[in-house]
Amino acid sequence: MNQPWRPLSSHAVLVAHDDIDTDQIIPARFLTTTTRSGLGTHLFADWRYDASGAPRREFTLNWPTSTGARILVGGRNFGCGSSREHAPWALADWGFRAVIASSFADIFRSNAHKNGVLTIALDETVLHATQSALRTDPSATITVDLPGQHVFLPDGAGVAFAIDGFSKRCLIDGLDELGVIVAEIPAIHEWEVACGR
Repeated sequence: MNQPWRPLSSHAVLVAHDDIDTDQIIPARFLTTTTRSGLGTHLFADWRYDASGAPRREFTLNWPTSTGARILVGGRNFGCGSSREHAPWALADWGFRAVIASSFADIFRSNAHKNGVLTIALDETVLHATQSALRTDPSATITVDLPGQHVFLPDGAGVAFAIDGFSKRCLIDGLDELGVIVAEIPAIHEWEVACGR
């Protein structure tokens, strides 16, 4: 069970790299757990910390403006690489509810939606303008309207985004695929009774 989607308005963390793979999101050495909690501590660990374990001041996730951010803005082909589900687990455990990029790896997108993290693909020109706005003002606000499928960017522009109906329902209701089936058990039972089974 995931946290049901609620109206989201937040400042964003900018990690403006293309081809951010799942090993960069959560390095393989932290994949020893089968639970979701605690992985946010290791999110982008090799970029966040130096060899001695000290935070790298230049990495945006270590900036004070990143505290409490619910939206991450990346680049092109976000979540490529191996299909580890720990990547969206780490993002969600940190507190991110949405990732904005110009494109996503298909398996990452599917895993993200199953784990309560919305992916929003924007046109590259729009994404670059958003990245520039966040470089100028890291505390700028982005608002996501999932039911209406619009994201409102720092310049105030509203941009439509696509999402399949099943993923949208799951995110809004806080369900994964199994949760959808469980929610339908009363209707399934009613159908069985009506059919004499």
